[in-house]
Amino acid sequence: MNILGIESSCDDTGLAIVDSSGHVLAHVTSSQHEIHAKYGGIVPELASRDHVKKFIPLLDFLLSKADMKIDEIEMIAFTNGPGLLGPLLAGASLAKALGWSRNIPTIEVNHLEAHVYSPMITENNLKPPFISLLVSGGHTLLSVVDKNSVIKNLGTTLDDSAGECFDKVARKLGLGYPGGPEIARRSEGVKNNKFSFPRPMINSDSYDFSFSGLKTHVINAIQKIELSDENINNISFELQDAIVETLISKSLKASQDYKIENIVITGGVSANKRLREKFSALSNSNVFFPDVRYSTDNGAMIAYAGFLKSQSSSIEINFKIKPNPSLSL
Repeated sequence: MNILGIESSCDDTGLAIVDSSGHVLAHVTSSQHEIHAKYGGIVPELASRDHVKKFIPLLDFLLSKADMKIDEIEMIAFTNGPGLLGPLLAGASLAKALGWSRNIPTIEVNHLEAHVYSPMITENNLKPPFISLLVSGGHTLLSVVDKNSVIKNLGTTLDDSAGECFDKVARKLGLGYPGGPEIARRSEGVKNNKFSFPRPMINSDSYDFSFSGLKTHVINAIQKIELSDENINNISFELQDAIVETLISKSLKASQDYKIENIVITGGVSANKRLREKFSALSNSNVFFPDVRYSTDNGAMIAYAGFLKSQSSSIEINFKIKPNPSLSL
């Protein structure tokens, strides 16, 4: 069975095909960063329009990469939430239209769950149970996935997500959008950092996160200094380390409390090189990341999540379009 995955929860248009074993046959992703960069954030209407514009050309390209015809697609998985309503509607409409025209099942996929299981696409030995840390522009979620693949939320951000903190500070530093990659780039090579930022809630017994205070602290520091290249680099380095060390501390606490050695880090921020290096240096835990290609929003993780759902339950043919922007993990 070949499964087509469609991702359109925000500003990345992602399509992929996986086979009956969950192997990715082909995937394509189109980013809208250039469209939204001048606004410093996502404009939902522009995102929706670009998804509609890109879907069919990308689908044609995807089928060509996989050396496949549309008739060979036997199931469609698509992001049904959470996300922005317009982009979700665009993806759901495409999925249901293709499903109806081919009379094949369509599977609603929780975008967050797809991230959680994305390392399993390439990590063949990874199976639940594991601790899951999902870090992106919109989410910072710590969960435990038990041996039956039941996900239990342990903690979330009480205000800004880690990715949002990166974006907002990057804007104050005059860097580009999205902020995370820009902060990481400016951090490289820093050796004599002269700033010291707090590690929020690092000594708390709670599994929750809070990055709003860190953001405010850094912005206040920025307003008191000259934004030289050296200062921008040093602030970027210290902000990145503050966020990384906070994420690691909370994940280790969950790993120790639940006596689960496997820790899985996913979401767009999981592509951060410093985060990967510091997590991978841990000696008492087995740490897994998705392939960098599958860290940010992509169709492969949606297709793979559809594959997992098709293995565990029967799928009905249903052509109702009911995206849920507030869908939770």
